[in-house]
Amino acid sequence: MILVSNDDGFRSEGIIALSEALRPLGTVYVVAPDRERSAAGHSLTLSHPLRVEKVGHRIYAVDGTPTDCVNLAVNGILRKKKIDILVSGINKGG
Repeated sequence: MILVSNDDGFRSEGIIALSEALRPLGTVYVVAPDRERSAAGHSLTLSHPLRVEKVGHRIYAVDGTPTDCVNLAVNGILRKKKIDILVSGINKGG
């Protein structure tokens, strides 16, 4: 199983293209911020409970940082699944 995340949000062109390109390699799940969260890569949300919304087939939006997304995926949303690899991107910044 492949987990895909980013800091540009689940609607970004980069994450859509990346997840589509990875589909032939295995089952792809996207767990990404609900909106752009650039420059917040290592931060955790401690000020409020996080909301998770299933927005599509194997696609989840989190109202938190990229780190929150991966943490929730590994320890919550996908905790009963074996994640083989985490891929982050494609970043529109830089």
